[in-house]
Amino acid sequence: MREFCRIAPDVRLGENVSIHAFVNLYGCSIGDNSRVGAFVEIQKNAFVGKNVKVSSHTFVCEGVTIEDDVFVGHNVSFINDKYPRATNQDGNPQSEADWGVVKTVVKRGASIGTSTTILCGVTIGENAIIGAGSVVTRDVPDNAIVAGNPARMMRKVIAV
Repeated sequence: MREFCRIAPDVRLGENVSIHAFVNLYGCSIGDNSRVGAFVEIQKNAFVGKNVKVSSHTFVCEGVTIEDDVFVGHNVSFINDKYPRATNQDGNPQSEADWGVVKTVVKRGASIGTSTTILCGVTIGENAIIGAGSVVTRDVPDNAIVAGNPARMMRKVIAV
């Protein structure tokens, strides 16, 4: 299926990584046994751990770290700029030199629901669950279940 993918030569793929069609990967790292769905983009300096599922239509931008055993639902968008602009004050188009990446971390075992937006600079805790359609604007504690816009704590994950 890689004939319909753009995988740059600087991408680091672990063992047994599954990549579906219409994917754009460059400058990123994807760990062993991870799966990347169709229509996903993962940018440079993004890290995807082992045993991660990134569902279709998801955007993982520069500066995002997704640790091991994470589920990322369909159409999830990460953001890496708090104040995005197309041009500088003088009207010229912005370049990479005109802004800085704000990092985001998704800790081990977290689950991110479909159509969630995750603003930059947050950490999603271990085993946390983000409800579908949520907008994550601040850190999510370990084992928390959050949902809404902005995402708010609903309860803690019950140990099985």
